[in-house]
Amino acid sequence: MELHIQIIWLFIMAIPIACVAWTVTHEEVFREPREYCVKCSKEGKTIFKRKFFYLFTCEYCFSHYVTLFFLILSGYQLLLTGWKGYLIAGFALVFVANAYMSVFALLRQAIKKEKTEIKVMEKEVEDKEANK
Repeated sequence: MELHIQIIWLFIMAIPIACVAWTVTHEEVFREPREYCVKCSKEGKTIFKRKFFYLFTCEYCFSHYVTLFFLILSGYQLLLTGWKGYLIAGFALVFVANAYMSVFALLRQAIKKEKTEIKVMEKEVEDKEANK
């Protein structure tokens, strides 16, 4: 596969990896299993149990396993062939996926801040109108 095609694959395949990792570790749909994993990661009797359950609460950690799944599914290799290509692709995909998740987190934070500021302004306008 030509290098420019490999790079396109890298940036496109990182999108679903980031999406899955973010959804499992942050979104409401997985809240109950995530809360269970948080509890087990803090209260587990063995270090293995604590670390295993922690993997499902950290988007960075979980993205490694999602990446492994996508590498097996797609057979994507970067720069080299064989296990070296898989290794390079795996770490590159994790890096790009986590960059996407960081941008997404900043965007969500900015949107939430803006919504909060709008609510405060609306409340101030309502208070002024009520005092008239």
